[in-house]
Order: sequence, then C-alpha cells, then structure tokens
Amino acid sequence: MYPQRTFAPRYRINQYITAPEFRLIDENAKQIGIMSRDEAIKLSRESGLDLIEIAPKAVPPVVKLIEFSKFKYQEAKKQKAEKRGIKGGETKEIQMTPFIGERDFETRIKRASQFLSTGNKVKISIKFQGRQIQKPEFGHQLLARFIKDLSIITPVTPDSEAKLIGKRLLLTLSSNKSKNKNEKTKS
Repeated sequence: MYPQRTFAPRYRINQYITAPEFRLIDENAKQIGIMSRDEAIKLSRESGLDLIEIAPKAVPPVVKLIEFSKFKYQEAKKQKAEKRGIKGGETKEIQMTPFIGERDFETRIKRASQFLSTGNKVKISIKFQGRQIQKPEFGHQLLARFIKDLSIITPVTPDSEAKLIGKRLLLTLSSNKSKNKNEKTKS
C-alpha cells in the first residue's frame, strides 16, 4: 500500500472568487462589511493586499483581506499548534504481573513517569496467571508500591479505586502537575 497523503487546502484568491457578494474581514478578523466582488477587488488593489475566501459555504461567503504569504504562515502555525495539542491527553497502558522482577518494575515506573509528563493518563494493568488469582492482595500490594515509587518522581493521584475485572486488576492514574500549578497561581 502507498502511504496516505494529506493535501493542503486550496483557497480561492482575488479574481478567482466567484461569489457576487461576500462578507469581508480584515487581517485582524474585524468585520469590514458585506461588499460586492468588484468593490472588494478595487479595495484589495488599493491596499496591496489579497482577497482570500476562507469560508465558501457560509451565506454570504467570508473573504479575508490579508497578504497571502502571511495568511499561509498563520495557517501553518495553527496546524502545528493542533498537532502539539494531540500529543497529550491519551490513556497509556502499562502491564505487569504480581511477581514482576525488580528491574522490570523500575522500567515500568520510568515509562509511567514519561507518559504522565507528556500529559497522558496511565492505566496500570496487573494480569494474574493461573492460580495467582486466588491471592489478589499481591496485586493490591504491587499497586500501592507502584504509586508510592512513582509519587517520588511525579506526583500522581488515582482516578478511582482499583477494580478486579476477570483476571486483571486495573487502576488509572493522572498527574498532579496541572493542579499544583493552579494552586501556586492562586496563592
């Protein structure tokens, strides 16, 4: 399969705008008013700026009076900010067994700390194998130790109580960093 391509949106500019009249806004998004196409083209030539159709399906269509290169820069900046916003906010899962090795446990702590620092939540899943399910207290002890060790690196709070579903003990943790920042600004 070929990789999926994303295409940049195409904008109608200047004489390629087909609407007979439209709502004109300036580069600061302040409304100039509803104008005919000819009046707007005359205004754009006098000011040395471009007309860019940004909302063709609106009634009447919305056209922005701005330099095209500046408009493209602003759009690229917006898309970059949207991508950055997508990075955090997901739930990442970390799996363990009740009798996990010490080095593996430390690795899970470090990974959970990384996930929390990027704005994600962490779902801890302890899987019981075979007869281990007869002693769920081992899973609860491991969770308590995990939270205690993780709190040394990154302050965390459990979102709810740990739940035993089937042969898995589940708990979701979230970071306290955003809460701590809010408290500092109030003081």
